[in-house]
Amino acid sequence: MPRRKRAAGSSSENTEDSDFSAEHTDSSENETQAFQSTRLTRSSLRLSRNSQDSKQRVVHEDSPPRTPTGNVPSSESDIDVSSPNVSHDESLAKELSLKESSLAHRPKRRRFHESYNFNMKCPTPGCNSLGHLTGKHERHFSISGCPLYHNLSVDECKVKVSSREKHLEERTLSQRQDENQNSSRPQGHTERQLRYKEKVTEMRRKRNAVPQKEQKDKRTEQRQSHVSSLEPLLENITSDYDLELFRKAQARASDDLEKLRLQEQVTEGGNMIKTIVFGRFELDTWYHSPYPEEYARLGRLYMCEFCLKYMKSQTILRRHMAKCVWKHPPGDEIYRKGAISVFEVDGKKNKIYCQNLCLLAKLFLDHKTLYYDVEPFLFYVMTDADHTGCHLVGYFSKEKNSFLNYNVSCILTMPQYMRQGYGKMLIDFSYLLSRVEEKVGSPERPLSDLGLISYRSYWKEVLLHYLHDFQGKEISIKEISQETAINPVDIVSTLQSLQMLKYWKGKHLILKRQDLIDDWKTKEAKRGSNKTIDPTALKWSPPKGS
Repeated sequence: MPRRKRAAGSSSENTEDSDFSAEHTDSSENETQAFQSTRLTRSSLRLSRNSQDSKQRVVHEDSPPRTPTGNVPSSESDIDVSSPNVSHDESLAKELSLKESSLAHRPKRRRFHESYNFNMKCPTPGCNSLGHLTGKHERHFSISGCPLYHNLSVDECKVKVSSREKHLEERTLSQRQDENQNSSRPQGHTERQLRYKEKVTEMRRKRNAVPQKEQKDKRTEQRQSHVSSLEPLLENITSDYDLELFRKAQARASDDLEKLRLQEQVTEGGNMIKTIVFGRFELDTWYHSPYPEEYARLGRLYMCEFCLKYMKSQTILRRHMAKCVWKHPPGDEIYRKGAISVFEVDGKKNKIYCQNLCLLAKLFLDHKTLYYDVEPFLFYVMTDADHTGCHLVGYFSKEKNSFLNYNVSCILTMPQYMRQGYGKMLIDFSYLLSRVEEKVGSPERPLSDLGLISYRSYWKEVLLHYLHDFQGKEISIKEISQETAINPVDIVSTLQSLQMLKYWKGKHLILKRQDLIDDWKTKEAKRGSNKTIDPTALKWSPPKGS
């Protein structure tokens, strides 16, 4: 007897239970299985709905079957239950289609390798990014985890990690035994430790200190063919024991970096450095900077605030700081007043320092395009000195021979010193050099957003100060330009923004607005004179040929 279909609107639990227990006397064995699976799926649908209402959670394992369009059936009328008149093959086909649709829409389990971005590639030439130095991961995207770079194969890395884990288990077990046997003895080495020490000493003694001719030829060949793309061959440089210790340290460091990457503390794909550790400050970066790829992937860089070298970890930085002899920028100190100093650094003489300075600046500047071609530029680095050294406050650079008389090519105040008056000090110092050179200067365009705000504020203060001290009746923009070294175009644009420039009877007139001058005097009195440049403290003469 064919089963009747219930209306779509009836959804009470009692009717559902009675529906699913309806009589079906002449059904086949397959039909019975279909009814049972339908009952299970209806009950699982009811459970999943209750779970969503109470906990707002989706149950993946017991999800209801879906229709071929991908929708969940809302009532029994949406589920096509086979009748006795339907053939055996058709009922099997429908049952299989229901199972396939439910499997197709079931969420896939996330495998480990799906956490990788497969668009990324290892920077080592010829590497396919498969395997990992630790032997625990399927892929790698940096030199630190590249087996090829370390002159190893993927299988060798897997064998090494298994032997290291076995050795670690044996060592842990032996240490526990020693602790149990010698729990009463507070100090001294155990017999096992003494035997192990003798074994290590013997291994180091057996090392052949003189490399054979084949090894020399092999190293020379690798050095010529791969230059710096692969790690140098380390065999027979030291004992096998020390080499294995070094390999373990490499694998452990690489594993730590991989864990950070999986925790999303290391960036993928974007090569964006998120933070830098600079002295006692940790700074969030604003823009992308073209650091080498193996450093850019880390997400965080550690920098020496004196020589500006960048490193991968806190440990490397700490060791570097213990050996670094720099306490101030290279070059000549041309200005000092109190704790503030300015150093003139030639890009040709101190190329590495200036390149590192440009890479650092790009993290906070959007329009900067100069990174490596630093030889035609002079860099003026401002520092704040204390008992530990001269700390970088900011800098500006300018061309040695500028055709358009630009006195600034790039200017930056470090984020930790912003909004403290140091930006205007840098701008004022650049115009002080232009006045000494008896030239009219202007910053190179385009200016960054913060740079434009700083320059407009500086031009406004200089013009108001000049008009406050001016006692004559007639004034010209040319005279202002010659005395302040500000370009006439910048003077006109500033006067227009202050509404102090009017056109009357065919002439441009400068209006001396006393209200603006009074406001400037009030702010100047509150601010004080701590963050100003003293021209008498400058010890500098223009370079020859400028």
